[in-house]
Amino acid sequence: MFMWLLKHTIGTKNDRDIRRLRPLVARINEIEKEYQSLSDDELRGKTEEFRKRLAAGETTDDLLPEAFAAVKNVCRRLLGKRWEVSGQEIEWDMVPFDVQLIGGIVLHQGKIAEMATGEGKTLVATMPLYLNALAGKNVHLVTVNDYLARRDSEWMGQVYGALGLTVGCIQHDMPHDARREAYRRDITYGTNSEFGFDYLRDNGMAMSLEEQVQRGHHFAIVDEVDSILIDEARTPLIISGPAVVSSQQYDALKPRAEALVRKQGVLCNRLVNEAREEIGVSEKEYEAARKVWLVSKGAPKNRQLLKLMEEPKVRKLVDRVDLDFRVDLKKEERFKFLEELYYEIDEKGHDIDIKEKGHQVLDPSGQQAFVMPDVITATQMIEEDASLSPEEKARRVGRLQQRQIEIGEKLHSLTQLIRAYALYEKDVEYVVQDNRVIIVDEFTGRLMPGRRWSDGLHQAVEAKEGVKVEQETQTFATITIQNYFRLYAKLAGMTGTAETEAPEFHQIYKLDVVVVPTNEAVRRKDFHDVIYKTRREKYNAVVDEIEKFNKAGRPVLVGTVSVDQSEVLSRLLQRRGIPHAVLNARYHAQEAAIVSKAGQRGAVTIATNMAGRGTDIKLGEGVVNADCQRADGRWCCVRCPKERQCRRLPKPLCGKPGRMSACWDDPPCGLHIIGTERHEARRIDRQLRGRSARQGDPGSSRFYLSLEDDLMRLFGSERIARVMERIGMKEGEELVHPLLTRSIETAQKRVEQRNFSIRKHTLEYDDVMNKQREVIYDFRNQVLATEDPRTMVRDLIRELVEQKVAFHLPAEADRDAWGIDGLVHWLNFTFPVFLQGSDLDTDGATPETVAAAVLARIDEAFSRKAGFEDEAARRMDREAGGEGGEPGMQRPCRLLMLSVVDRLWKEHLYNMDALREGIFLRAYGQKDPLIEYKKEGFEMFSEMMGAINEGIVGGIFRTTFSPQTIRQILAEPAQQTYVHREVSAFQMAAGEVPEPALAGAAAHHEQSYGALGGDDAPRPARKPFVRKDRKVSPNEPCPCGSGKKHKKCCGAGKA
Repeated sequence: MFMWLLKHTIGTKNDRDIRRLRPLVARINEIEKEYQSLSDDELRGKTEEFRKRLAAGETTDDLLPEAFAAVKNVCRRLLGKRWEVSGQEIEWDMVPFDVQLIGGIVLHQGKIAEMATGEGKTLVATMPLYLNALAGKNVHLVTVNDYLARRDSEWMGQVYGALGLTVGCIQHDMPHDARREAYRRDITYGTNSEFGFDYLRDNGMAMSLEEQVQRGHHFAIVDEVDSILIDEARTPLIISGPAVVSSQQYDALKPRAEALVRKQGVLCNRLVNEAREEIGVSEKEYEAARKVWLVSKGAPKNRQLLKLMEEPKVRKLVDRVDLDFRVDLKKEERFKFLEELYYEIDEKGHDIDIKEKGHQVLDPSGQQAFVMPDVITATQMIEEDASLSPEEKARRVGRLQQRQIEIGEKLHSLTQLIRAYALYEKDVEYVVQDNRVIIVDEFTGRLMPGRRWSDGLHQAVEAKEGVKVEQETQTFATITIQNYFRLYAKLAGMTGTAETEAPEFHQIYKLDVVVVPTNEAVRRKDFHDVIYKTRREKYNAVVDEIEKFNKAGRPVLVGTVSVDQSEVLSRLLQRRGIPHAVLNARYHAQEAAIVSKAGQRGAVTIATNMAGRGTDIKLGEGVVNADCQRADGRWCCVRCPKERQCRRLPKPLCGKPGRMSACWDDPPCGLHIIGTERHEARRIDRQLRGRSARQGDPGSSRFYLSLEDDLMRLFGSERIARVMERIGMKEGEELVHPLLTRSIETAQKRVEQRNFSIRKHTLEYDDVMNKQREVIYDFRNQVLATEDPRTMVRDLIRELVEQKVAFHLPAEADRDAWGIDGLVHWLNFTFPVFLQGSDLDTDGATPETVAAAVLARIDEAFSRKAGFEDEAARRMDREAGGEGGEPGMQRPCRLLMLSVVDRLWKEHLYNMDALREGIFLRAYGQKDPLIEYKKEGFEMFSEMMGAINEGIVGGIFRTTFSPQTIRQILAEPAQQTYVHREVSAFQMAAGEVPEPALAGAAAHHEQSYGALGGDDAPRPARKPFVRKDRKVSPNEPCPCGSGKKHKKCCGAGKA
């Protein structure tokens, strides 16, 4: 009671925030009136004035009233003007309201502005975008699809142009030069995916500064922020490329998979038909339910099964069978019963388990071509066979392991093919366009070009549909959308529904939510939820209501939680002969057009709850009753502030007798919203309801639920079903009560809290990779930005040598314990310094003096190599007609460094993924998986950074601009005890470098790092390398005599 009084006395925090902004809004309006006397050129000149004031020390907060006033005044000057937007001519008719000014201020403050549908969020964003672009840094407006990005940039571009700013728009498949130019503009529109992929390409793949397109992350406004930062937060943006080795067998295995799926389908159809006949016979009902349960495990999407499961009696019997199987702790009866299937489908886990009957179909010859061998037992038998030589044992174990790999690849490909046939339906989970398989978002129905299912599933679907099966890929660069948007110095967002997710926005993104009031009062009647026992009853009631409103001429928008439900409703409406439009993946291109027509008289539109966001539904002629209009404004009983008072009076205060109670109980006009299921997130339901009653229009909404809905099952549908049976509710009867509606919202809150905890837990793991990514990308950008990368190489050499000296010559150890030989071996293996132990083990030597002497020798060799490379480059440049002035080692050095970083980073990404998949098993050992992941991830990252340093330092001496450089380098020393790997294989004396060796070195360089230059003369064929000595295992003692393992000594960092 006290909180209620406090709330109604001083208002909520949101109310107080809005009140604090009112004086600033008044100041903006005053300045805007002054600007009305300026000419167009004088108003445009304000932009340059603002920039000079920013440079002089003023802040954007200081300029806010004047900048916002300038935008508002431009909007006033554009009234009545026409231009083309997305191929259609539009007439400008917008001047920001006070509430839109409030929304703009909230966005500039780096917060989320919750504004109802139709309140003009697109216009609101222009003001903070203009203000923050004055600093000369590129600012971004993020949308959910390419159409909205193009539309909004062309629509609002006239406003920015009138003030002297430039606008760019990023589109999918845009050429590099056009993309770079779009980012050079003051303001850039684009989708979250395009911005994220450009970031990955710039920082993870660009090989020069000219290849980078973005200009930093200064300020961004995210439209539909709840969809992008909540729904898609964990979605990884992945840039991948062809894998080095491909094991693609989908086309070859497709006939086997088709035969197996066909037999499973015939079996399941027969079982369902038998169960349907037996379900009414009391002594056979339980056995019939067992058959239905079996079909649910073998074909969960079987249409006959789904229709049969709509009967409450059948569902109850099947639940009983499932409970009986769960009671059996040994599960022997369950496993035996499932063997009647060819394969079992785990629909929740999207997994396939091929049974014995399935293996017989796949391999009729009985050669166990699809059965994994028992490698451990077989290996033990081979090792215990005394008649076999060690070489023969090794060969047999190798063949056994190779067979295991081959069968595993076949079995994996076959399993993915069965998943593609059994679980992924065309035009529901994916569509086929232009000979490509494109994924469909299950919530929005939007296509997601460029996204691919992982683990070979996408290739299996491609094989199923008979389109080109793309080559297997490996990850080159990846980042989650959540982590990408945390890069911005200032981030803001706008949407129609964010208040319910306010805690998550604050904890993860440090974004507060401000609910901006509407320009006109909302006049929408939200009816209580209607609950039915089965989906069939619910759908029948939905169709009845659609038919009722369609006959009355009211437009109806039906929201579903999935594309599949949209198809079901569409078929039911077709049977009734009701004309309607369905917005799903097949009509994705017409999304905006279909939604924009949803407000016409008698229109019926079926779409997912999230479809068409960003497109307002404007009511057509005849949808709003004409007698509800007055000269001084609209009149309507729905949500009228005097409605409660009128109900207690014999006559309405407005003088419209007989209209008041009817309008309130059953609104006769406006857009009617029907929800076919409660979403697990309240904001999605609010988003659907918000499509009605735009800008003070009348409207209504109602949700239809069944006990079979996912959320209702979480809520406890069995208990409600027992109540319904106890009170004698018959089929088709509905249950409506305000308490039930509030209880469902409580259940939604619990689900939201659970989902938030999952996303927060995922973020903790993502943070580990995110910090590592920042280090790697920062290093890459340093390599790209440095004028002479050789300076960085010298720093890396110094750091690496000091580490190795400290390792082999510990300062706290006696000289007798020093590993001089190990250090010399590593130095000669890595650098052309040709040292002997006596060169370093001198009287009075300390680790510091040894390091200094070694660095001096390496620096001398590096300078000599750089001189040869520079001269060779100048000579080649002169021969090509150039001036011969560019240093020859800069480009090869830069490319080598980037190549080493990219190769090892890709390997690290793969290893981290593998670590994350299995880290949860540490919990069985009473260890925190997150702590273990952080610890091991740090160790792996440290090893990778060490390998990067060694790869760069060692590779820089093995990379040459021309083969003559090797001859010159090797001709320098009088004596040599050790040379590079490329040359030592040929055991050459100084100065005696045969051409095959040079060709081999150049070929190795070209294969590893790309063709960086060289002689035009033809190269002799490379001789095959023959190892003379036994290969040293990583765990064996190092042959240098240091006493350490080879992998910790001379073999450290070697692939």
